[in-house]
Amino acid sequence: MTITVLGSGTSYGVPSINCNCPVCTSDAAEDKRTRASVWVKSENSSVIIDTSTDFRLQALREKIDRIDAIFITHSHADHIHGMDDIRPYSFKNPIPVYGNGETIEELRQRFAYIFRKTQKGGGKPKIELNRLGKADDTVDINGLEFTPIPLKHGELNVTGYRIGNFAYLTDCNRITDEGMRKLEGIEYLIIDALRFRPHPTHFTIDEAMETAKRIGAKQTWFTHLCHDVMHKQLKQKLPSGFAPAFDGLKIVI
Repeated sequence: MTITVLGSGTSYGVPSINCNCPVCTSDAAEDKRTRASVWVKSENSSVIIDTSTDFRLQALREKIDRIDAIFITHSHADHIHGMDDIRPYSFKNPIPVYGNGETIEELRQRFAYIFRKTQKGGGKPKIELNRLGKADDTVDINGLEFTPIPLKHGELNVTGYRIGNFAYLTDCNRITDEGMRKLEGIEYLIIDALRFRPHPTHFTIDEAMETAKRIGAKQTWFTHLCHDVMHKQLKQKLPSGFAPAFDGLKIVI
């Protein structure tokens, strides 16, 4: 399978509006970060994790031709507000959307227009909401198995996802004991690493590095990076086995 990083930035995106810091004014392509999400593709499956605020531009950039399912990590705006842009993918059949109970309820409220009977015209995405729980511990999408990983984003319950020996863990500052058990054997990891300075709901870069070592990943990429972090400088600082993610990064497993 191939994992494509659609977006590697924090909720503001980078460059941030009305900011003239060195990262926001950088000419480097790797310092242009849209909101965090990934595309997981195999021969038979095409799956999106999070419909970010920038999803339309990400889909055009990567030429995503179909979506078989969508997995949502949590309901913060930067991770779901691209949901309406999946309309072109759902003309024929509704797309299944998966998330924990809190996330699914928030989607139902935030996008209430999708589920109401309304006049024709204007269009709206066709989706089927599915709550992840003990009965649905692993979801098979045309041969790709997605296992939910319980995380904490401050007090919020967030869901990471394991697919084979790869895991995607964004927007978190703690992995539950159950989550750590489910991550045993992971070799490839994308993990939240907002910045070096402490934050109440995100891993710092140092915390993400220590967590990745506990998990035992042989290669880790940091995502959800804010404008404190210049790609080239961070890449030079990191030891072997660690690297900053960037928009368009492709990981072939």
